[in-house]
Amino acid sequence: MSYNLRHLKYFIATAELGQVSRAAMELSVSQSAVTAAVRELEAVLGTQLFVRSAKGMTLTGAGRQFLATGYEIVAKVDDSLRVADTLGLQGSLKIAASYTVIGYFLPAHLYRLSRAMPDVTLQVREMTRQTLEEALLADQIEIGVALTSNISNPELAKETLLSSPRRLWLSSRHHLAGREALRLADIAHEPYVMLTVDEAAHTAMRYWSRTTTQSPNVILRTSSVEAVRSMVANGLGISILSDMVYRPWSLEGRRLETAEIADAVPAMDVGLVWRRDAPFTPAMSAVRDYFRGFFGTPQIGPNALEEHG
Repeated sequence: MSYNLRHLKYFIATAELGQVSRAAMELSVSQSAVTAAVRELEAVLGTQLFVRSAKGMTLTGAGRQFLATGYEIVAKVDDSLRVADTLGLQGSLKIAASYTVIGYFLPAHLYRLSRAMPDVTLQVREMTRQTLEEALLADQIEIGVALTSNISNPELAKETLLSSPRRLWLSSRHHLAGREALRLADIAHEPYVMLTVDEAAHTAMRYWSRTTTQSPNVILRTSSVEAVRSMVANGLGISILSDMVYRPWSLEGRRLETAEIADAVPAMDVGLVWRRDAPFTPAMSAVRDYFRGFFGTPQIGPNALEEHG
């Protein structure tokens, strides 16, 4: 018995998200498929990769080592699949990204793009949503990577790559931890830490006002995701943020959990933005094709899942 790229994909998602249920949602497969793939991988390797508990899946020492190997294998497959399409590309490409995107989404993709297009210089800048829109319209940048759910300018085209669900963040010791079907009205009186960067506060108040007459009991407004994480993990408040920025541990090493919100809380959409009438250069097309391939089709090639079962 051997393992294949499906096993790696499911293992990496579980390692990154810390829960089989969240990995299954991210991959759009059943929880049983993820569980089976991880167990098969452990059997092939002859070692335990995760410690299972009621709180989720935690990597063992062997699991942490194998995660690095898994990343390398997937990156090499990505590179090999795309190198033929990018041969001969030269020049530069001006890209801008918003704070959340550049901090929690873009770097790994920039690394893969730089390897796939070694003769294209990627000029990357961080911008607010408004500045990014203005820069696209003024031809100061060619393509943006942003929260497409915030883009509404009719002169811009956008393409969403992924939708990251928003969930309740709370300390593992919080009295609401483990509760199901929580509604916004159930948490309105709880101390709330409000993230403000990338218009997060404006988005939050939109779905709060649509769902309930109550408002969150905001005790702190901050532009720092790490500040929110630490406040929540230390039991000083709760928050609602997307899976993309979730990590189970604060900088102090305290644990935080997530819980589902029963009310309609929109996902955070991430994707590409460009001027609607802009001609696509070869480098722009290559970048868009890379992201379409990464998020729209299996990373391991068109027939690999069927071939390997």
